[in-house]
Amino acid sequence: MRHIPLLLLFFTSVLFAAPAAVNVTVLQTKLDHPWSLAFLPEKQGMLITLRGGQLRHWQEGKGLSDPINGVPNVWAHGQGGLLDVALAPDFAQSRRVWLSYAEAGQEGKAGTAVGYGRLSEDLRQLEDFRTVFRQQPKLSTGNHFGGRLVFDSKGYLWVALGENNQRITAQELDKLQGKLVRLTDQGQVPNDNPFVGKPGARPEIWSYGIRNPQGMAMNPWSQALWLNEHGPRGGDEINIPQKGKNYGWPLATWGINYSGLKIPEAKGGIVDGTEQPIFYWEKSPAISGMAFYHAAQFPQWQHKLFIGALKEKNVIVMSVNGDKVREDGRILGDRDRRIRDVRVGPDGYLYVLTDESDGELWKVSPATTP
Repeated sequence: MRHIPLLLLFFTSVLFAAPAAVNVTVLQTKLDHPWSLAFLPEKQGMLITLRGGQLRHWQEGKGLSDPINGVPNVWAHGQGGLLDVALAPDFAQSRRVWLSYAEAGQEGKAGTAVGYGRLSEDLRQLEDFRTVFRQQPKLSTGNHFGGRLVFDSKGYLWVALGENNQRITAQELDKLQGKLVRLTDQGQVPNDNPFVGKPGARPEIWSYGIRNPQGMAMNPWSQALWLNEHGPRGGDEINIPQKGKNYGWPLATWGINYSGLKIPEAKGGIVDGTEQPIFYWEKSPAISGMAFYHAAQFPQWQHKLFIGALKEKNVIVMSVNGDKVREDGRILGDRDRRIRDVRVGPDGYLYVLTDESDGELWKVSPATTP
């Protein structure tokens, strides 16, 4: 357990120089609350999820497609709906597209589900969609689904799950709320997951004590998975989740309740048996999608981490040094848009989705060369 957070401080944007200006090209408008995107190979553009339940294809010169058929029915209420999209590592052969989404249960409640289908050659159909994972029990009335999907270099699928605004479930190993889950590329449980064979624990779980994860990415230099999550009022975090470890929520948190009162279950910021974040914000920007920059196109962005902010309506720029980060400043705040997802494209440009009823897709680059 780390006893002292390595970096924190909500006012780091004051301490560090602001990043250089950027160029922004608006590629697409009129996206109804876009949530995520995934790049197709061979300059075929990208897939974009809309929270209301549509999967669309966008390609330069062709624009936005009609909704792709074959997407599962989603529970589109509150924060729920169609969430993340990821291509299988063997997409060139399997054409398998993975989706996470909110799925209806009983008594008006829902939970996060994950499945895959085969994308047709004409990009119009998701064929034979199969749901392979369901968050159990279903407890959400519209909050804290998580839903980010990431494949690692070994082909394992990582699924980040919120605690459905049911705080203590994040500590309960018989439930899938507030957990990071690790699956095979077929949606099965790997034999070396930490809770396999342990009574009263779900074998899918890799780590726990997570509130509401909104961004997740593989660090290209260490090949470690990084995860960010919303705190309550304060305490947004970045973690590097380790096997079987407890990341504290709601026992350990650097935030307070939205009412201004203490979280009822909280025992402080540092609690024995729980892991400290590698970075937290005392004032929550409401962090979202995240992307490491590891492309040759813009050397001045090397070893940067970009994280969207929903509440503060900008992109946070951070410098990465091993497992330490510092905030360098913010970009795109002048555009006054909630940032939902941030990705680095195969061309080395930064791609950003804004979370609005008239959401947009942006292509971003530094305004000057180094």
